[in-house]
Amino acid sequence: MTAPDLPAIGYGVAALGNLYGARPDDVWPAIVPAAWDAGIRYFDTAPHYGLGLAEERLGEGLRGLPRDAFVLSTKVGRIIEPNPDARPGETDIANLFDVPATRRRRFDFSRDGVLRSVEDSLQRLGLDRIDILFVHDPDEHEREAVEGAFPALEELRSQGVIRSYGAGMNQSAMLTRFVRETDLDVVMCAGRYTLLDGGAAADLLPAAQERGVAVVVAAVFNSGILATDRPRAGATFDYGAAPAALIERTARIADIADGYGVTVPQLAVQFPLRHPAVSTVVLGAETPEQITRNAGLAHAAVPQELWAELEDAGLLP
Repeated sequence: MTAPDLPAIGYGVAALGNLYGARPDDVWPAIVPAAWDAGIRYFDTAPHYGLGLAEERLGEGLRGLPRDAFVLSTKVGRIIEPNPDARPGETDIANLFDVPATRRRRFDFSRDGVLRSVEDSLQRLGLDRIDILFVHDPDEHEREAVEGAFPALEELRSQGVIRSYGAGMNQSAMLTRFVRETDLDVVMCAGRYTLLDGGAAADLLPAAQERGVAVVVAAVFNSGILATDRPRAGATFDYGAAPAALIERTARIADIADGYGVTVPQLAVQFPLRHPAVSTVVLGAETPEQITRNAGLAHAAVPQELWAELEDAGLLP
């Protein structure tokens, strides 16, 4: 087991798979170059994102860049295959991706499923290797993941096909079990260690520290409420309407931060990185301007006095 050496900020490319809506053809090709120019050298994708479209577009964006200069992760657990039942004009928007439904996903956490998924991803990416493979959302498939996917990934790592493997989920409990019971190198935890939700600090982060497992934190804006300087009307938290208490709490954080010239998004990105178990925060972006702005959030100076004041006010998880 060797924890991968990851930079503090990565780009999670779900938007390249038309998450929530189609990216215009004069916008998406500039996103990866903008991320590169902003200093980002870690890119995370998945077959799930846009039924393979995000992998295809990421591969196009990375083409011509020195392969040893960046780290790339993708995921296993969903096979992308032709959809013979697709109706004309039907899209995948029910799964949040605005792409034609001519392909479909099939959960498969078996050894054969992992090997096929890796082969398909390499083809879509147009690359000769993948650095990190995550078992993706095995919430309802824990046994299959433990008996099929993880041994297959162990095999691929021992053969040098991949450098590292792990699991990526929106919960911390199962990730903690994987950390304790398998020989994975890295986990990606989405939404469970943020400025508003510190749940992973109770189980996953101590376990990862103890086992020398790297933690990548995703969804640090909790789907929207932490993405703006002040919470907006209709703000979302974990893809639903934000409760009034969370909106009020975020507004109080914004009030205190404003006195230091700091914004809520800057705090949201930097809060997870303060924990010694967390190596990386992965940020999404829909436009070149957004990825440039997001990359800069990690570099803003946040005084220790601000963190202390937020803690004294009971506003940190």
